[in-house]
Amino acid sequence: MTDPAAPLPIDEALPGLRRAVADRGCAVLVAPPGAGKTTRVPLSLLDLIPGRIVMLEPRRLAARAAAARMAGTLGESPGATIGFRVRGQSVPGRRIEVVTEAILTRMIQSDPDLPGVGCLIFDEFHERSLNADLGLALAWESRAALRPDLAIVVMSATLDAEPVAAMLDAPVIRSEGRAFAVETRWLPRPAPARAPLVPQAAQLIAEAEAQTRESPGGTILAFLPGEGEIRRVAAMLPGMLGGDAEIAPLFGAMDLAAQARALAPPGPRRRIVLATSIAETSLTIPGVRVVVDAGRARRARFDPGSGMTRLVTERASRAEADQRRGRAGRTAPGICFRMWARAEEGALPAFAPPEIATADLAGLALELAAWGSAGGTAEGLAFLTPPPGPALAEARALLAGLGALDGQGRITPHGRAVAALPLHPRLAHMLLTAGQDAAPLAALMAERDPVRGAPADLGLRLAALADRRGFADRHPFTPDRATLDRVREDAKRLRRMVPATRTDLSPAAMAALAYPDRIGLRRKGDAPRFVLSGGKGAVVDEGDPLGASRLIVAVDLDGDVREARVRIGAALDDAELRALYGDRIATVPVVEWSRRDGRVIARVQERLGALVLGERPLDDPDPQALAAAAFDGLRDLGLPWTAAARRLRARALLVDGLPDLGDAALLSDPGWLLPCLTRARTAADLRALDLTEPLKALIGWDGQRRLDEAAPAHFTTPLGRRVPIDYDAETPTIEARLQELLGVTRHPTAGRRPLRVTLLSPGGKPIAVTTDLPGFWAGAYADVRKEMRGRYPRHVWPEDPTVADPTLRAKPRGT
Repeated sequence: MTDPAAPLPIDEALPGLRRAVADRGCAVLVAPPGAGKTTRVPLSLLDLIPGRIVMLEPRRLAARAAAARMAGTLGESPGATIGFRVRGQSVPGRRIEVVTEAILTRMIQSDPDLPGVGCLIFDEFHERSLNADLGLALAWESRAALRPDLAIVVMSATLDAEPVAAMLDAPVIRSEGRAFAVETRWLPRPAPARAPLVPQAAQLIAEAEAQTRESPGGTILAFLPGEGEIRRVAAMLPGMLGGDAEIAPLFGAMDLAAQARALAPPGPRRRIVLATSIAETSLTIPGVRVVVDAGRARRARFDPGSGMTRLVTERASRAEADQRRGRAGRTAPGICFRMWARAEEGALPAFAPPEIATADLAGLALELAAWGSAGGTAEGLAFLTPPPGPALAEARALLAGLGALDGQGRITPHGRAVAALPLHPRLAHMLLTAGQDAAPLAALMAERDPVRGAPADLGLRLAALADRRGFADRHPFTPDRATLDRVREDAKRLRRMVPATRTDLSPAAMAALAYPDRIGLRRKGDAPRFVLSGGKGAVVDEGDPLGASRLIVAVDLDGDVREARVRIGAALDDAELRALYGDRIATVPVVEWSRRDGRVIARVQERLGALVLGERPLDDPDPQALAAAAFDGLRDLGLPWTAAARRLRARALLVDGLPDLGDAALLSDPGWLLPCLTRARTAADLRALDLTEPLKALIGWDGQRRLDEAAPAHFTTPLGRRVPIDYDAETPTIEARLQELLGVTRHPTAGRRPLRVTLLSPGGKPIAVTTDLPGFWAGAYADVRKEMRGRYPRHVWPEDPTVADPTLRAKPRGT
């Protein structure tokens, strides 16, 4: 039993906290890790608060541990003064109840006035979990509308307290004292950017164990990002440690017995606890004197565009690092080893992002609709961080597709039933639709994969759930017993929550109820690639039998926004799909350009979202649709510029006020060319197009008149021959035989622009280039005449070209 009089750093702040609660009914308490706030504060308010005190903890393990420690302080066991309630387990208490955050949401939604509850305490609020933010917003509105006497206390070790205090109009109470000093040791220099985390972490843990074996001794608590890293480090450490040590993993998916071993007082051997961020908060791990922080945190990131969540490993924030460091100073002076250099500290983010800014908001959107918020939005509620609009809109669209929201965003009766189940709305919808037979699948899909390393087939997981021992004999994969045990218990609980109906759906069909946007159709080709009904891509590992299926349901994806890897899925029968979603399969006429075939294709498709389930030729397609598809072909192939069309475009560039004839402008609006495309079907047809006349029509009659005046298409020689003017060069250019321009005494122009004239020999070879023809006649012509007379004696080379008659004829032979 803990001595209730044993001093803790938080004790100095308790009188101020009690005054704030008595006078204002709310307070924000900031106290360093290890100060004792989790176990001291609820007990200190017992005589002040009429009714029950409900304290929220972010994790089940922390909730059970906090209740046990407070009960021990009173010389009791949980179930007397102190109780707790977590998913799947409830131990009532008369005055104090420690609950996980989602349970508070259900309490407020069921009874917004919270009968019998006098105070809500939000512990470890700095974690900014989605349920904590929602619970505080609902509680604050309930206090304003129904329960002005309801006391609210927000507690944290590293919270930026001012924003939440301003939102609640609450005083901030601070406890400055830390139990014991903690020395911090950094790496001497930054690690290489791509250094693998696991061996580096194992090495640092081994060095920390060697350096602290005598002083300060005690338990070593090492923070790693996830279960996978914990297992790999645990496998490496025995060969790296100099002494005998007990290695104790600690993560949320462990069974209760294994968690209890990590939290029990250490034995004669030195203990090294390898933990996730679960150990950052209100858990007390006995005897911790040394902390090793790998400096990483695993977070869920939801992408509204793909509708998928992926786990990412990121640098921990400074606030998280402070939390972890504080674990070493709870009972005696300690040391914290950090797996980064001191110079890197300033680059760490100050705080971790709040979950509401990065998470899948389907559950939040449903709770908001159940609360009665306008259109399922967060408008009017006191959220410290408002939910992002795109993610909330994506969530509402999903809920509408599940039948949980109506067209105005209001919750439906089915939606209320979905909200009442302790599952993601997808899984709750599946369970309610498919009945009790879906309970094992719902529990399985809500948990982490119990058969890691196995092929993606969902059926393998269900087989392991049904017959764990027989499964291990038949397959080379070892199922996780603790996970399967949890799934079985959750399945029993879920089965009791829904009516005893049977639908005889296969597991794949049940999964399709939960994931209508993740029904996948295999793409053409040898690679096991799929297009999902929601429009995104997915891929199955090469060689995985699931990859040969025509239709699948992707139950678990790695979240890659480009092409997600299917970690768990099930093959779906076409008849099952049509039975489930026949009312959503649309018959759509499609006229489009096929890049692969190089032609316009017209067909009737059966579509479910982005999936094309079947197709047949389209009879009598719309000519305008055919022309539009051909124009898409031009966007693919590029415009077929003939020499005449290019000259027209070059001329138009010289005249202000004419339409833009650049490729980008012309391809952005098909109207100018559609009348010419009604018979174009193939790439050859499109390449044979002459754009000249359609471009003239686009320029218009008045535009062509101005174009002919300012940039005429031709220069007419004295003999009446029309010579095309080339406008592609910097200066407009023509080519003509010298004899054809005899007698021309004014330099040729295009509008007001002088032409660049290339004078050709009788054989058609350039012999001179000029932009001043009179000057050429008076100067360089004499030298040209002298040279050319010998080569072309039958052609005229007059001494004075300015008075000679133009000609293209040669002199008769013998003259």
